[in-house]
Amino acid sequence: MEPKIIALSVFIFSYVLFVILPQKRTLVALAGSLLLVITQAISFKDAFLAVNWNVMGIFVGTLIIADVFMQSRVPAYIAEIIVDKAKSTVWAILFICILTGFISAFVENVATVLIVAPIALALAKKIKINPINMMIAIAVSSNLQGAATLIGDPPSMLLGGYAKMNFGDFFFYKGKPSIFFAVELGALVSFIVLYFIFSKHKEKAPLVVVEKVKSWIPTILLVGLIILLAFSSFLDTGFSYMAGQICMVFGIIALLWEKFVNRRSIFAGMKGLDWDTTFFLMGIFIIVGALSFTGWIEVLADYLADLVGGNIFLGYTAIVFLSVILSAFIDNVPFLAAMLPVAMIMSSRLQVNPALFLFGLLIGASIGGNITPFGASANIVACGLLKKEGYSVKFSDFLKIGIPFTFAAVTAAYLFVWFIWS
Repeated sequence: MEPKIIALSVFIFSYVLFVILPQKRTLVALAGSLLLVITQAISFKDAFLAVNWNVMGIFVGTLIIADVFMQSRVPAYIAEIIVDKAKSTVWAILFICILTGFISAFVENVATVLIVAPIALALAKKIKINPINMMIAIAVSSNLQGAATLIGDPPSMLLGGYAKMNFGDFFFYKGKPSIFFAVELGALVSFIVLYFIFSKHKEKAPLVVVEKVKSWIPTILLVGLIILLAFSSFLDTGFSYMAGQICMVFGIIALLWEKFVNRRSIFAGMKGLDWDTTFFLMGIFIIVGALSFTGWIEVLADYLADLVGGNIFLGYTAIVFLSVILSAFIDNVPFLAAMLPVAMIMSSRLQVNPALFLFGLLIGASIGGNITPFGASANIVACGLLKKEGYSVKFSDFLKIGIPFTFAAVTAAYLFVWFIWS
């Protein structure tokens, strides 16, 4: 069988299994990668090179920092202060969502939900309300803001690695406002939606502050990491190695600090990290890399370009809203990895700035996952935490918040990117 046919078959079969067996996605991705190498659809060398090791370094290093940051209790401490100062429950919930978004811009989404969830559940118990809607709001806020910066979430890292965008490029890219401002505009509009959803909670409930900060060192490490990532942008302009190395160095420092100061086992710290997503990412890089090496990416890009003709607005709209719909049901990481080269080739065919399609793709893929309870990992974790507390989340419960939130955020960000980059 030809390598081209094998690559496409493995890709389709793997993505079907991602939908059918979401809990086994890592096993599927690694098995697909191994099959591609065994059948020589892609050489071992090309498979190794297909993995963006800079992105992997950013992801693993940031995971370690996020874990240590969470253990320090600083986020929960800040959350309690915010809730205690809020004039009513509705503003307490909204401030928690804002805090969630802020943390998520620098810490992986799942870790962010785990950081903020305890204080949200504590607030719900204090004022005797059902925490389901509040936890859903936290999850979707995390997913939205994760797209704002290079280190916020894997999709952002994938875009940065593919387009060779550094930390600063997410704020201003080639002299124009970048994806950060599109996401923040989406957040502002969706914030209004959340206000109307929770506006009935006008009561004010006192919250006894119980959290104590164990150490501010992890916070200093996180801030230092962000500053160095921004500085590295000027040294490694091709986004090829430095950001990943910096994140890994800071991750090692954080592990050593935990070991010698908090007496926490390094093995225990490493074991608790999200290795499932780490290996899943590696497998996806190889599967999509095989498609690229065998020429399928160009075939798909040509087809889509022919479909929209010379209508750039139609092409941009199709990419954004197709991403929203598909990401509501399939994992946005493999979807984005497959579509990034397609968006790049389409922009070349239509002779438009690649940023238009690339940013539109990231917006659709990142925010679209907010529609359903299984559209993003943060949603699954939030529902799992609620189940642990004895609350069952219905599909309709999630849709009631996910659909209006997603529509508001996507529309605002979609229009912003179009007017700036078209």
